[in-house]
Amino acid sequence: MKVAKFGGTSVASAAQIQKVYQIVVSDPERKVVVVSAPGKRSKEDTKVTDLLIHCAEQFLQYGEGNEAFQAVVARYREIAQELGLTEEIVDRISMDLLEILHADRTDANRYMDAIKASGEDNCAKLVAQYFVSQGHEAYYVNPKEAGLFVTDEPGNAQVLPESYDNLKSLRDRSGILVFPGFFGYSLEGKIVTFSRGGSDITGSILAAGVQATLYENFTDVDSVFSANPNMVSQPKEIKTLTYREMRELSYAGFSVFHDEALIPAFRAGIPVCIKNTNNPDAPGTRIVLERKPENGPVSGIASDAGFCSVYVSKYLMNREIGFGRKLLHILEDYGLSYEHTPSGIDDISVIMRQKQIDEGAEAEIVKRIYTELSADNVVVQHDLAMIMIVGEGMRHNVGTTARAASALASAGVNIEMINQGSSEVSMMFGVKGVDEVKAVQALYKEFFEK
Repeated sequence: MKVAKFGGTSVASAAQIQKVYQIVVSDPERKVVVVSAPGKRSKEDTKVTDLLIHCAEQFLQYGEGNEAFQAVVARYREIAQELGLTEEIVDRISMDLLEILHADRTDANRYMDAIKASGEDNCAKLVAQYFVSQGHEAYYVNPKEAGLFVTDEPGNAQVLPESYDNLKSLRDRSGILVFPGFFGYSLEGKIVTFSRGGSDITGSILAAGVQATLYENFTDVDSVFSANPNMVSQPKEIKTLTYREMRELSYAGFSVFHDEALIPAFRAGIPVCIKNTNNPDAPGTRIVLERKPENGPVSGIASDAGFCSVYVSKYLMNREIGFGRKLLHILEDYGLSYEHTPSGIDDISVIMRQKQIDEGAEAEIVKRIYTELSADNVVVQHDLAMIMIVGEGMRHNVGTTARAASALASAGVNIEMINQGSSEVSMMFGVKGVDEVKAVQALYKEFFEK
């Protein structure tokens, strides 16, 4: 049995849903289908999820928003009509959405969760109806009915362990099961959404629950690329990645997966294959537990901008018990989380997302570090980019750091900091944000073109 998840671009229009249908029925092992909400049909288009957020905002602010509501229904109506479906499915979608819009609005976060989740939920109803219209046995499956229960954290739900046993019963059901991504239900029966990449998480949970032989994630690219195509011209495709490599790359800026999405499949030992809805015959990229290192030590290069660093130096810092804890406690007082903490015997840097901190809080933090920790020097550096090189082969290869540093130096990129991952499959370089693209290109040339 395979679980096949289709992203927003794969269900953005009637033509795309017809491709989804052909892909699913071409392989009888594809029994469980997970769908996102309809995405953009073009660069200028608006995702259904964004239309729903606007609709929810209108209802929260004014108690009504007919124009925004009609815009959402119009997207589904257009798809349904082009698929040759009756108005009955559109009426069902319209009534279900109206019911949620007119529900209790006292808790804005919970209300917004329910509205956003309706994008996937209604898409699943529409896709299932299209499969039936083509003569196939297919059923829409509601997450509550299937037993997908999650923690009661709006926008950041975590799957509850009992869900996996509940979902296992889906194996015994007949026909093609169409499941909405992005959300589950709390034990109290409330709709709760996952974080970013929520439909990927749903697919991964279902794959683990039904004990699938493969989790296929259909998107709009043939495979995962070794670098961002917007920065590197025609980067090489990656045929196979390990879960650890994919998680590191996702965290560092790869947009194929949210970095937490694959954890359920990973824990269950289920391989993942990333494929293209528009070119389903392409082999795609397989994500597995283990692989043999091939084609050099580095599998991929990812980058992300918008970081800042708080550099703290103090003579004999290494002998002062609790210094790091006290430093992080100051940041905690301001609700700040950190990404990396490279350190030496007399200094430490804390890397954070820059958008977390404003000028006022920054000044207060610097003052507290000086007064409470008796620091010799505190410097905040803004507009940094983190460049991550990732590869299982790095654990067995000598000189990877030297090659990377030499490539960056030759390109005129100054390294602000280096952090070697404890897993030994990743290495992070901090550079000035203006040098991000130049750094990625230099590293790609060194590890993939030489």
